[in-house]
Amino acid sequence: MGQGGMGIVYLARDQGSRLVALKRLRDGPAGDAGFRRRFTREVEAARRVARFCTAPVLDAGIDGESAYIVTEYVDGPDLATAIRERGAMAGADLEALAVGVATALTAIHQAGVVHRDLKPQNILLSPVGPRVIDFGIAQLVEPDASRSTGIVGTPAYMSPEQATEGLITAASDVFAWGGVVAYAATGRPPFGSGGAPEVLFRVVHYAPELTGLDERLRPLVERALDKDPARRPTAQQLLDRLLGRESVSVDTGVRTVSSSWAASRARRRAASAAGGGDAPAVRRWKAPALAAGRWKAPVAVAAALLVTGATVAAAWRPWETATHGGGPSPATANSPAAYDGGVPPLAQQDTSVRNLDSRRVPVHITIDNLYRVDGFLRLELTVRNDAKDGADADLYTILGRDSYDLASIGLTYKGASKTLRPYIEEGGTCICSSWDSVNSIGPAKSLLLVAEFDNVPWTAKRADLDLLGLGQFKDVPIT
Repeated sequence: MGQGGMGIVYLARDQGSRLVALKRLRDGPAGDAGFRRRFTREVEAARRVARFCTAPVLDAGIDGESAYIVTEYVDGPDLATAIRERGAMAGADLEALAVGVATALTAIHQAGVVHRDLKPQNILLSPVGPRVIDFGIAQLVEPDASRSTGIVGTPAYMSPEQATEGLITAASDVFAWGGVVAYAATGRPPFGSGGAPEVLFRVVHYAPELTGLDERLRPLVERALDKDPARRPTAQQLLDRLLGRESVSVDTGVRTVSSSWAASRARRRAASAAGGGDAPAVRRWKAPALAAGRWKAPVAVAAALLVTGATVAAAWRPWETATHGGGPSPATANSPAAYDGGVPPLAQQDTSVRNLDSRRVPVHITIDNLYRVDGFLRLELTVRNDAKDGADADLYTILGRDSYDLASIGLTYKGASKTLRPYIEEGGTCICSSWDSVNSIGPAKSLLLVAEFDNVPWTAKRADLDLLGLGQFKDVPIT
């Protein structure tokens, strides 16, 4: 699929015939004992990174003189290609990108990893949001592994301390985040282009060029691009500031991005259908008009919702207390009364799923959202692995049958003549979560799953969900 200074990336299949990305590092260092120790340590750290907004490391090893890393395959263009083909981003798309990359960095840093080479080419725009890749060989945040032994990274997005071979910490990734967001918003790197020495000199000595950057994002980007790493916010502080609250969880960040990303995708799909798919404006990123007075945070991610038959834009803030159907949604009969904070789920229950080895693994299911987005009905649910014995929950059999996505789940409503399945695009792609390369949910880990349904009438106020092996949920309110 591509190659760079570190190696070649291939599209491959695992033993289950699922697509993965296989990165084979350049020959040479694998024979060095010191490299083998560092490689093993760094890969183990990368495997601890939460799967949110990243392409998780599935496998790694050294075969003869070749070291390799296998990650989830992410279907989507990289940010550099998208900006080149569609132009600069704006509005909800830009904000979702900023939140998504900040969420990924938060998860990466929580695992004790520094990316070291965050750039537009290492951010893939998947159908459910941006995914950060290529952190699998990042070094641990340790004094003996933090000092560069040479300039490693992409000059236009390197921090001043990287350019001067100084101490490399998580603050260097925050600097790169500022550069990536500025590039996405303006279509150009904040320190210009040219030869590496020239660009690195600007990184160290010049102020970034941020003309054209959204004024709501500009103060935070400027702080991230501070020459002094001690004055930059952490990735967690970026996420908190973007979403307007303290201690935002990685899970909340990914929910916010997923919802906003789906709304923008649906808008582009509708615009393409209305214009025959050839109108140049359709290929541009759209900035939705937000309802006046809705902003409480410096920046919030917007989800376009259709309300009472008229198109209305509203800010979606998952950290605020929510009510559904006139009041908090009651839990199903067999669900626990408590939830883990945040927005109350529409419904929840405990159940178990069968693994490939026929073991049953306890899981907790929450129906987080069921709402309308540009004519589609979007379902968001979370599966949490509650196993006490350290068992993973295999995704391949999570629906009680062999499957790679949510295409077989069903939705009905009062007066429906048939059970609806998630929408299938031209070409046979389901607008729903798939797990071609993600093998399982680890113990105490959660996974957000989504699906969109078409042809649900506006008169339908509640729906029944058949999630197969994950259970059935009756009378779930449509918001």
